Order: sequence, then C-alpha cells, then structure tokens
Amino acid sequence: MKYKICVSGAAETGHCEKDALEKAKEVGREVARHNAVLVTGATSGIPYWSAVGAMEEKGFSIGLSPAYSERDHVERYRLPVDQFDIIIYTGFKYSGRNLLLTRSADGVIFICGRMGTLNEFSIVFEDNKPIGVLEGTGGTADMLKDLVSKMHRGPGKIVYDTDPKRLVEKLMKLIQKEKEVLEI
Repeated sequence: MKYKICVSGAAETGHCEKDALEKAKEVGREVARHNAVLVTGATSGIPYWSAVGAMEEKGFSIGLSPAYSERDHVERYRLPVDQFDIIIYTGFKYSGRNLLLTRSADGVIFICGRMGTLNEFSIVFEDNKPIGVLEGTGGTADMLKDLVSKMHRGPGKIVYDTDPKRLVEKLMKLIQKEKEVLEI
C-alpha cells in the first residue's frame, strides 16, 4: 500500500519566506517521486503548490475540503479544484476537516503556516504520528522546534530539515520504521 503524506501549511502566504511556495512545490514533487500519495486540505497557498509539484511528477493528490459540496468549496470557501485527483467534501468546516486530514495520513509535513497549521500540528503530535518540519519557510513551521521543547511532552516523532528532498527522505524512513513496528 502506498504511504499517504499530508502537507500542511499556510493558505495565505504573505508572511512566509520568499521561497516557501517553491519549496512546497518541491516537497510535492518528492512525495510523488517516492511513490506516495499527497494529501492536503484542498486549499490555496502551501498545500496547493505542493499539489502542483506532485502533479508535475505524475503523482496522485487527494484534497480534503472543509466544504460539503463542490459548489460550497468554490463559492463559499473560494478554494481551488484543479491540481487534485480527488476532493473529498467533508462538510466539517476547518476544524473537523483538519482532524480527518491528519488522521488519514501516515505522516505530515509542515511548511510555513498560521493558526490552522498549528491546529493540525497539535493533532498530529497528540496522535504520535511521524512529522516533518521544513524549517526556514516562516510562520508556524519555524516556531515548532522551540514550541515542542517548551511543552514538556518529549520530542515526538519529528524530523527537521531546510531541504525538501532531505526532509521527505527522513520522513519516509520514519514512516517505514513505524510500519515495521506494526508488522511485528
């Protein structure tokens, strides 16, 4: 079975580092190169550009929308429909979508981000899932290492890197290690 890698990050990217969108695109490419499925929140910004990268590499991309239908997704939420092979309309608004999104993935990569990204991070951390943080992209992602150290909950299953290719490789190894434990 293919691994499912979620990319979480800012939909509005004005505060992100200048190269954050290109790095998101490269993460999407790397996910596809590793024959994994990209999963995002079917939104703009970082998640969208990771889907663009995955599609450029002929990868497969699934979006989980906060909307209850395609019309709601486009008209009320004003979210894109291109660059996704499948969009699942959850109807659970953002917080409910975030829970389904993160739980559907084998690992989650965080790039830049705002409050919603922090929400997704806390779910993934509490679920003890493999996490990758692309440092140097701004926003939430650049705060996570310090935040985790101050929470007194241990380091979690987190890998950090500034390079998209290395980060995806590290995360894939962490996921593989998790799967091996399950097979015992």
